[in-house]
Amino acid sequence: MRPSEEPRWPPDRERAAEVIEAQVRGSPPGEVPGLLCETAVRLLPVTGASASLRVEGVPVRLCARGDRATYLAELQATLGDGPCVSAAESGAAVLACDLAAGADAGRWPVFAQQATAVGVRAVYALPLGGDAGCLGTLDLYRDTPGALTGPQLRTARLVAGVMTVAVMALPREETWLDELAGDHDEVYRAVGMIMAQLGVGADEALARLRADAFARGRTAHDVARDVLSHRRRLDRDH
Repeated sequence: MRPSEEPRWPPDRERAAEVIEAQVRGSPPGEVPGLLCETAVRLLPVTGASASLRVEGVPVRLCARGDRATYLAELQATLGDGPCVSAAESGAAVLACDLAAGADAGRWPVFAQQATAVGVRAVYALPLGGDAGCLGTLDLYRDTPGALTGPQLRTARLVAGVMTVAVMALPREETWLDELAGDHDEVYRAVGMIMAQLGVGADEALARLRADAFARGRTAHDVARDVLSHRRRLDRDH
């Protein structure tokens, strides 16, 4: 999908709103975030989309459309770094228009190298939430460098706004929400074990878990489960 193909996307906010409404109308609440990611890919010159919730500073993937979007969402959670992490921390949009060159490549060097290695050149991360705080981010991925136009950015913000409403309206008893909470709890239980084993603080324990996951090509949640089941123990000099 190339920026030169812009005419295939809705040209105004009203048309974009119609497409979004049609896509999610009548859908179960738990399916709406995923449908909104699909809609973002339809409406914008991007090749993938994901949404993550921010839980005690750790991004937890909510949904993704596209294999690379899934991989990069998990990578940022493992690294604790990347555009979605920066957007969640600042509560402002982070528009990384070229991960292969310039300031964007240097701002998150490890993430940028990994993203470009799988063919992603630009990431646009928009915060979910409002004055009460940032709930998470909507992250859009593109295989060519470049900025979103003004109308495209307004459409992206519209999708993020609807995503925010959808997330806030989700029933707390949703099974998949319980699973997300379970993944988060596993990470922090593993962090507690690492703290006790190595005599380090929480920040260092989480950094060690993330570093081990990245070095072994796994996610932070995978390594957390290994630590909890005693299949993996991090050494002091790890």
